[in-house]
Amino acid sequence: MQDPKDAKGLSRWELDTPCLVVAEETLEENIGKMQDHAASFGKKLRPHAKTHKCTRIAQMQKEAGSIGICVAKVSEAEVLVNQGFRGVLITSPVVTGFKIRRLMDCLSRDPGLMVVVDSPANASRLNDEAAGRGLKLGVLVDLDPGMGRTGVAFQEGLAIGQRIESLPSLRLRGVQCYAGQVQHIRSFEERCRASLEWMEQAAEVVRRFRHNGLPCDIFTGGGTGTCEIDCRIPELTDMQVGSYVMMDADYLNIGSSQDPSRFVKFPPSLTLLTTVISANHPGVVTVDAGTKALYRDGGTPYVLDRSGPNLKFEWWGDEHGRILLPKGSPGFEIGDVLELVVSHCDPTVNLFDQLYVTREGRVKEVWPIDMRGRSQ
Repeated sequence: MQDPKDAKGLSRWELDTPCLVVAEETLEENIGKMQDHAASFGKKLRPHAKTHKCTRIAQMQKEAGSIGICVAKVSEAEVLVNQGFRGVLITSPVVTGFKIRRLMDCLSRDPGLMVVVDSPANASRLNDEAAGRGLKLGVLVDLDPGMGRTGVAFQEGLAIGQRIESLPSLRLRGVQCYAGQVQHIRSFEERCRASLEWMEQAAEVVRRFRHNGLPCDIFTGGGTGTCEIDCRIPELTDMQVGSYVMMDADYLNIGSSQDPSRFVKFPPSLTLLTTVISANHPGVVTVDAGTKALYRDGGTPYVLDRSGPNLKFEWWGDEHGRILLPKGSPGFEIGDVLELVVSHCDPTVNLFDQLYVTREGRVKEVWPIDMRGRSQ
């Protein structure tokens, strides 16, 4: 196996495969574009680190102007807090005793740490644990935009907000509403209608909070697929965009305001390199990237072919994929390296230990995916 330390200066095509490569120029472009987009609507960014799981990228997002970083798990928050990040938001409820204790350990180092709550019983337990430590925990009410995954119904938001506000060791900060089910609706117009329907109901909860004297400095939500849409909601303070930094086949195949069939604003900075290991059959070659290197759910990976278009990737087992060649194609020889846009960037990144960061096609740095496997 190639030692990552020996990769600096190599052409991307010389790397051992399968491996993940990030084009630094595109990464910087995407971070800057999203920051400028949010600012043009008077919004902030609170990007989600579950996409890249890499503190180096989180630091780039902070330096570009993001007001905080989101994570899905306490274990991810631990990595960021230990690296000096402050104001981390955990976007999923933390309910078990073990995780609550770890949450409080993070809070002792990051007083601005926040978590979402969708249950009065969970709020009481968090309050008791924080009180026992002499701490005060920032809390957002998690609103359910019809997904049925986490969150309270909109009509219940005020009541749980009032409950949180009554607990002395919790600090009510506002609300979260993330409509994950609309992020990949292919039609931009249909996605607009669906997202605005849910986010406007969440905005009404924000107005109720304020009318009833509850603190509501934060209304956070939205994602990459609705970043052009949710910014129209006046009450929304910040967006939890994630995939925009890397992109994948799933997101690139939805419509946008610029193109009804493609999401063209953010090009893929992340690709996977894979090597042809067998070419014994006409019209097809076998590559060394299967489901252990590419997460299967999502869009189908596609080939960024240097020699021509119309190559098709097909799943071919745990260890292998295959590339279907168009009729008349000159084909490939064993040892040839191909570049794929991945199906779904978040779980694909979680399969690897490092990102090979390139500049002008050569490896500049190797970044550890230091939140990899942090699933607790």
